[in-house]
Amino acid sequence: MDLSEKMFFGFKRENGRTGVRNHVVILPVDDLSNAAAEAVANNIKGTIALPHPYGRLQFGADLDLHFRTLIGTGANPNVAAVIVICIEDGWAKKVADGIAKTGKPVAYFGIEQHGDHDTILRASKKAKEFVQWASELAREERPLKDLWVSTKCGESDTTSGCGANPTVGNAFDKLYPHGVTLVFGETTELTGGEHLVAARCRTDEVRKKFQFVFDRYQDVINRHKTNDLSESQPTKGNIEGGLTTIEEKALGNIQKIGRKCLVDGVLDKAEAPSGPGLWFMDSSSAAAEMVTLCAAAGYVVHFFPTGQGNVIGNPILPVIKLCANPRTVRTMSEHIDVDVSGLLRKELTPDQAGDKLLECMFRTANGRLTAAEALGHREFVLTRLYESA
Repeated sequence: MDLSEKMFFGFKRENGRTGVRNHVVILPVDDLSNAAAEAVANNIKGTIALPHPYGRLQFGADLDLHFRTLIGTGANPNVAAVIVICIEDGWAKKVADGIAKTGKPVAYFGIEQHGDHDTILRASKKAKEFVQWASELAREERPLKDLWVSTKCGESDTTSGCGANPTVGNAFDKLYPHGVTLVFGETTELTGGEHLVAARCRTDEVRKKFQFVFDRYQDVINRHKTNDLSESQPTKGNIEGGLTTIEEKALGNIQKIGRKCLVDGVLDKAEAPSGPGLWFMDSSSAAAEMVTLCAAAGYVVHFFPTGQGNVIGNPILPVIKLCANPRTVRTMSEHIDVDVSGLLRKELTPDQAGDKLLECMFRTANGRLTAAEALGHREFVLTRLYESA
């Protein structure tokens, strides 16, 4: 596929970024605000609430990540406008102010001294204004370099490393020269193959930062006296699919970064990249957690290769699922956007599979719903670093 003249139709935002969706989000800062946020979303059609179980008595780096994730979610270019609700005004304002730096419409409401009824009423009135305003925004033709693409795999099996993951790698190799901003992560799932990623880092500085992030994860295991990753890495589904060690899983996972891309930088969780290229984000390997972090970092389309079958979606980041396992494609067809099982039957070449994924990417960017979106999968899962006070 020749990408030199390729364009897509997206929503140009106030800060110059481009989104492929046009959501109006009702964003609770803490778990106490979920009911009010969901009530507003129920009142005003065309909005979406993002309930979650956290936000009280968090502190330090964990609280910083909480705010960074919520602000990044609201700032994502797939979001047109945001209503922020919190039990108290201070934190609501903190999140709203962070989102407002993008220039997009945002309003915040505190529940204390008002109660749910008054808060829901006031927030619903503003949400209605935002929805009607957003409904008049039009897509416009945008250059390929404006597209930010993330990837994470899930429920991997032997077909993942042999088919679906290399398909993502093929697509990444084709997108990389055109200035597209790419990201991969899953720190735990590089175990045993981390040296291969280190060798792909563009500079010594990037390599040292990557090694620091990976070693920091190893320190967590040592502190908790865990000698291995049994019952976690590989998972039961991975083992059923033929992956017997974390090293096997890691070698398949690394296929997603292709053969030609270099790792241009390293990101903390939910951190936005500072420029184009391929970035590594320190992240959990739990599907919903990492996809949520990618959305918070500003990515607008996600590639999700799966072997045994994973149903993950996200409220604001369209998740494109691809699979090379013929059985999974047959038994879970409603969840699969791109069938690349022909690779294993030698009916598809790697280039053809990569082009098939890119074609789906452009259709998704132009407005076609992914399977996860059509099925209502809106998993929004925040990452925690440690327990609350």
